[in-house]
Amino acid sequence: MSYIQRGTRTFKMVNLALFAGGFSTFAILWGTQPLLPDFAQEFHISPAVSSLSLSSTTIALSISLLIAGSLSEVFGRKSIMTIALFTSSILSILTAFTPNFHLLIISRILQGIALAGLPAVAMAYLGEEIESKSLGMAMGLYISGNSIGGMAGRIISGVLTDYFSWHVALIGVGIISLLASFVFWLILPKSTHFTPQKLAIKKLATSLFSQFKEPGLIYLFIIGFLLMGSFVSLYNYIGFELIKPPYSLSQTLVGFIFIVYLVGTFSSTWMGMLADQHGKKKILQLSLVILLVGACITLNTHLWIKILGIAIFTYGFFAGHSIASGWVGKAATHDKAQAASLYLFFYYAGSSIGGTASGTMYSQFGWHGVVYMIAILAIVSIGISIRLGMMANRKLKLSSIKGLKHSS
Repeated sequence: MSYIQRGTRTFKMVNLALFAGGFSTFAILWGTQPLLPDFAQEFHISPAVSSLSLSSTTIALSISLLIAGSLSEVFGRKSIMTIALFTSSILSILTAFTPNFHLLIISRILQGIALAGLPAVAMAYLGEEIESKSLGMAMGLYISGNSIGGMAGRIISGVLTDYFSWHVALIGVGIISLLASFVFWLILPKSTHFTPQKLAIKKLATSLFSQFKEPGLIYLFIIGFLLMGSFVSLYNYIGFELIKPPYSLSQTLVGFIFIVYLVGTFSSTWMGMLADQHGKKKILQLSLVILLVGACITLNTHLWIKILGIAIFTYGFFAGHSIASGWVGKAATHDKAQAASLYLFFYYAGSSIGGTASGTMYSQFGWHGVVYMIAILAIVSIGISIRLGMMANRKLKLSSIKGLKHSS
């Protein structure tokens, strides 16, 4: 079977389905982020503790990604993703009825486990089914679905909370996600380049840990960790900052701040295409620099300049994530779903650890503390990306030398 090419009807169907799946997954995952101040007020807890409603989900998600990616090597790509989408949508609705913070955390942990199925498998599906020259755009479109889902989840939950309650907000997000799950199930083509394995736990575990033998993958895993740690640090606590004087914004207005996610929708696709044309290493490094500049701009106290900084930061983040995640699919030499799930394990571990750590920084040093932490993570990411680029150049030279020797 031939690979799916850009411009074909099948290419459009794949991207629409994964756009819907990404929308559903990330609307559920991030829908509680603007609700953190409400949780803190209703349950009488600190900002850092309220962030556990998000961190607990992402840590459960990160661990479950390792299992989901391995299971998809046995049971297939589409089946695992479909089950994940429907289960997480139903759990989102049920979470709205939790009576206290402890049960809310338990419910969010279950959501994290259920959510793992799509992100663990989607990158592998694209890497297997899409031709190499079209992969950057396809991956960018998938990431754009993630960004729009994250934006919509935050805006919907913020508005519904302002007019009704956070309970109604979670029900609304769950119902919309359920509809998106049906779209995904109906239109995603079945895999044609996937060969199922037998369920051999020892073999799957061996192949999983063998991914660490590839140094290039390890660097990409660390970049994913640092990227997501930066991203969650900013978005977890910007709501706390903007509802306080001198801004004193309502939850609805804070929710609409997340419309800057549209910048990420553009950047993930556009920068992915640039990476296809000019090389991943250059565009990845550029993306990380843009992220750093945007974070620093948010230190300005003027509201519109602060929002501009958030937009620039978001542009750099989604561009960097799109390129790094696509790079994983190509750098992995075997069991691509497992490599993708490991990248996402580090990615969401960064969310959990970074999100909670930055809460402590915010409590101690205010918004400056959050930005200082993001700056450190971004600078380390840039350094690692430079090292990754040097390694890629070395491999290219070695392969060229081997090719010349073989031809001679």
